[in-house]
Amino acid sequence: MHATLPLLAKTDFPPLARQVISTLQVNLGYRCNQSCVHCHVGAGPNRTEEMSRETVDAVIDFMDANASIQSLDLTGGAPELNPHFRQLVIAARARGLKVIDRCNLTILEEPGHEDLTEFLAAHHVEVVASLPCYLEDNVDRQRGKGVFDASMRALKRLNDLGYGAPGSGLVLNLVYNPQGPVLPPAQGPLERDYKRHLDEKFGARFNSLFTLANMPIQRFGSMLVSKGQFNTYMTLLREAHRAANLEQVMCRSLLSVDWQGYLYDCDFNQQLGLGLQSSGGRRAHITEITAAALEASPVRVADHCFGCTAGQGSSCGGALDQ
Repeated sequence: MHATLPLLAKTDFPPLARQVISTLQVNLGYRCNQSCVHCHVGAGPNRTEEMSRETVDAVIDFMDANASIQSLDLTGGAPELNPHFRQLVIAARARGLKVIDRCNLTILEEPGHEDLTEFLAAHHVEVVASLPCYLEDNVDRQRGKGVFDASMRALKRLNDLGYGAPGSGLVLNLVYNPQGPVLPPAQGPLERDYKRHLDEKFGARFNSLFTLANMPIQRFGSMLVSKGQFNTYMTLLREAHRAANLEQVMCRSLLSVDWQGYLYDCDFNQQLGLGLQSSGGRRAHITEITAAALEASPVRVADHCFGCTAGQGSSCGGALDQ
């Protein structure tokens, strides 16, 4: 059982407005082969939510109808567990879109996914892989026993196909999350530490490291509540807020789609049920709205948004202030 999170109160987070939407971030479902402590989705092996073929087709139609979309960002759960994952990748690449797979690495060793690395490389999919530390004990504590070793094997398999190699065109980025209710360290120096350690110990390489703050929602937020740390962490995020980060927060150029096709400003708002609304006051669905119609519209904000603007900032592409 998870602790009950505080209800969202009226926030004093600064107002935000959308710019041109260039990234479509699609959550293919909450099923995952792991149950990570920091997961803001609350994903795990027992989750059953999964995007249907009909909704996947609606996503493809949306890509066709909205020329501003340049990137398709696939997330979950483990997005690769959705049976339509490959269809969506192929469709997006055929349309010239950049495709990002937010991969937990261990999925590459799951039965039925033995050829996944080859598929990703063949379609030049950018892999953004979660590796919350370069030390085995810390990773296994946060993600489960044996996860670190499996992640290193997966990294090497990706490297063997050219991922992370200069000039290969196969991009492999890693994601760092803090172990607890603290802000991530500076991204640049930590990236250098990751590269040195992984190369020396495992001969593994990657392109860039993204540092992400843990969001005070879902599984991580519940953990904070159960330990009496929720208010302290929210105070930390508020006090570290930097107005300069507001210009680059991901929600201004990203549209989030849940497994049923409903629309949100970001994946975090999706998990909190803070959806976009259609002109009739209903939840906005991908079949009934255009990217252009959302330009200059207000972004729904709440207290958790301070997690994206605190310190060096945090987004799906790592620190904002680099």
